[in-house]
Amino acid sequence: MKQFHAATKNYQHYLGLFSSCKDLKSLLQIHAQLIVSGLQQHPSTLTHLINSYSSFQRCNFSRSVFNSAQNPSVRLWNYMIRAHTRAKEFKEAQEMYHSLLKQGLEPDKYTFNFALKACTAALDFEEGVLVHREVERKGLEYDVFIGTSLIDMYCKMGEVKCAGEVFDRMPEKDVVACNALIAGLSKSKDPKEAVELFRRMQCWGMGVNLVSLFNLVPAVSRLGDIDSCRCIHGYVVRRELGSEVSNGLVDMYCKCGDVDVARRVFDMMQGGDDDGGVLWGTMMAGYASNGCFVEVLELFDCLKEEGGRMNKVCIMSALLAATEMRDLEKGREIHCCALELELDSDVSVATSITTMYAKCGNIEKAIQLFERLGERDLVAWSALISACVQSGFPEVALSLFRDRQNENLKPCGITLVSILAACGELSYLKFGKSIHCYAVKADIDSDISTGTALVSMYAKCGFFTPAFIIFNRMPSKDVVTWNALINAYTQIGDVYHAIDMLDELWLSGIKPDAGTMVGMVSACSLLNDLNHGTCIHGRIIKNGFEHDAPLKNALIGMYCKCGDISSAEFLFNRTKLMKDVVSWNVMIAGYMQGGYAREAISVFHQMKLENCQPNLVTFVSILPAVAYLAALREGMAFHACIIQNGFLSNTLVGNSLIDMYAKCGQLDHSEKCFEEMELKDKVSWNAMLAAYAMHGQGDHAIALFSMMQKSCVQLDSVSFISVLSACRHAGLIKEGKEVFQDMCENHHLEPELEHYACMVDLLGRAGFFDEALDLINTMPMEPDAGVWGALLGACRMHSNAKLGEVVLSHLVNLEPTNATNYIALSDIHAHSARWGDACKTRSKMKSSGLKKTPGCSWVEGQNRVHTLQVGD
Repeated sequence: MKQFHAATKNYQHYLGLFSSCKDLKSLLQIHAQLIVSGLQQHPSTLTHLINSYSSFQRCNFSRSVFNSAQNPSVRLWNYMIRAHTRAKEFKEAQEMYHSLLKQGLEPDKYTFNFALKACTAALDFEEGVLVHREVERKGLEYDVFIGTSLIDMYCKMGEVKCAGEVFDRMPEKDVVACNALIAGLSKSKDPKEAVELFRRMQCWGMGVNLVSLFNLVPAVSRLGDIDSCRCIHGYVVRRELGSEVSNGLVDMYCKCGDVDVARRVFDMMQGGDDDGGVLWGTMMAGYASNGCFVEVLELFDCLKEEGGRMNKVCIMSALLAATEMRDLEKGREIHCCALELELDSDVSVATSITTMYAKCGNIEKAIQLFERLGERDLVAWSALISACVQSGFPEVALSLFRDRQNENLKPCGITLVSILAACGELSYLKFGKSIHCYAVKADIDSDISTGTALVSMYAKCGFFTPAFIIFNRMPSKDVVTWNALINAYTQIGDVYHAIDMLDELWLSGIKPDAGTMVGMVSACSLLNDLNHGTCIHGRIIKNGFEHDAPLKNALIGMYCKCGDISSAEFLFNRTKLMKDVVSWNVMIAGYMQGGYAREAISVFHQMKLENCQPNLVTFVSILPAVAYLAALREGMAFHACIIQNGFLSNTLVGNSLIDMYAKCGQLDHSEKCFEEMELKDKVSWNAMLAAYAMHGQGDHAIALFSMMQKSCVQLDSVSFISVLSACRHAGLIKEGKEVFQDMCENHHLEPELEHYACMVDLLGRAGFFDEALDLINTMPMEPDAGVWGALLGACRMHSNAKLGEVVLSHLVNLEPTNATNYIALSDIHAHSARWGDACKTRSKMKSSGLKKTPGCSWVEGQNRVHTLQVGD
């Protein structure tokens, strides 16, 4: 008897040691002592050992213990099934379940519970259904634990209807079963059912818990149901559950579009956020999904300054913000942060970094990073191709597509959509057709997105017949498919066909979206058709699209382009929501198109006052306004802003700065900007040539022109206009003739009217009137007012009244309302002391009802540009 009590006491001692086991080594020591003591085969010992080894992720040790058992009980089988499931060895768990049945043992409710969990984790629907049938045969379906496991399994496999049927048959429902179904319904096609079940739970008097709230959050987020969001928030506040569900609340408010409240919740809760930056990541991701990219980067800077823990979500959200803002410098900073945190090895982070560089224009760096990726998967490849297309580098996208097909990367539908877009942009019909063939072979041509891309590609290449064939053969079409054809007609300026397509869209039963209307407005802008534009505006109001930001921006642009500035201002000023940077950019560009430079600058300053951050497009749009007014001080201030915002390395900005400084009389500044540019394009060289021409620096222009040719920069008609203009201002007759001859003979460019005007001016200024007239007479096209005006200017310089009268007769026919021509001839007569003829010319001008436009000058003083006219 004493021996029995001693053994029992010893056994109880070992069982107590299991709960205090902190590591595998301790567990192995206890196991050894149990073997020595002869207690290993005790049923409870075996159960504890299997469970303990499983908790240390040593399922193989658990299996060894199980295999050593003599005639293992059902309970032991259950623990072993659970151990395999914990170790994610789902196939082995299912095999254990079937072995138990083959042994003739009677499974209990725990057996089925663990077997169902294994099927759920493995997403093995067929096996799950078999287990369900066995449960029904045993009459255990109404057990609340098994019922909950069945609901969970069906929900996670997307079979919410089956889960609902199991739930409805349960005689007793507890909060766990309800939570499982809410989780499934939240991800189903109709998330409203999850909200409804949550309300029913409260009507049943069932106390909801934290899991109920967590499971409901996705449903409310997907619905964008701000009222339900507020109700949940109120419940959280009443139950004082703030810290536990703060992350879910922030996420929910952001997905419901109320980032201001989300930020208030974040600010209240962030002090206790010690969960690896999860709350910060949620807030940053929420801002990013709502387009608040400045706020994302502000949070990134704040987290970095505080030395807080930054996770993958924080980095990816910050990268997205930098990408959308085209802020390369900030993107580089975030890249460095990812390197420090060793997150760059993650494929999704690496893909985001690559995309950022591509969309910010640094294609070489993007490709370099892609090449270094250890696992160049389909997602990273497709993302880089898409980024290249969206950033205006379709050739690079096609090159990447061709090069990587040898690496066993088979393009998916998403890849093909981007490649087809690139083919459309470049009008590469042959390559587009080959992609079409691949899509047919891969059986993805009938997919809506692929079909839409094919329609768009053929239409952009000008082949509307195959575009219509594909369009009509598509089994299902959405509004984006219709938009592809409408936008294609818009781009070729065929507004009438675009309107016909819009009418057909209405008749098809598919409602046009804001994107459709943007295409229609763009068509009217291209044609300068204000009447059609106002009609489309009426349709937009009728269909309730007037508050769509991109559409409102398109309307503002259309009214500006059509010369109706007052309507554009009215739309711009009555925008209820905060104007985005595109709205401001469109208004600035619109003012410049109408010649309202001062108003454009005023809008820029108003933009800054309203805390809207200018982007690259803003500066490219505003610099011509400064150039137009020759407002140097204003231009230098903008230059400083460009440096502060990190846009100085951008080629477009550099080109605008060269032009601005040249027109403000600061040629040395233009030269400095040109020399400091890392990436010069053809426009950069042409801008510098024009600057030299403007300042009469013929020798410098000729030298730069030679350097252009040596640098293998492709010359175009603009290049020759600039260098010829420089020659005429500097009186470089020989050089001008050589350039003109070089253009025709070596570069095979047909001279245009502007080139002829430059040559006539060059010859005329030198007094070579016979050569100038011979050139005009041999022109392959009719000379315009620019050509005759250049000759009249030369006649004025040399007081050639006889030829001046002949020239004026041509100009009167071409420009009957231009008083300047009469004044030029009058000045020629006056200079020759032919006062009577001078008076007659002035009288003719007055009898024609023409008046001289008064001269105008700008003077910059006290930080303002003042306009002075003759007579002031």
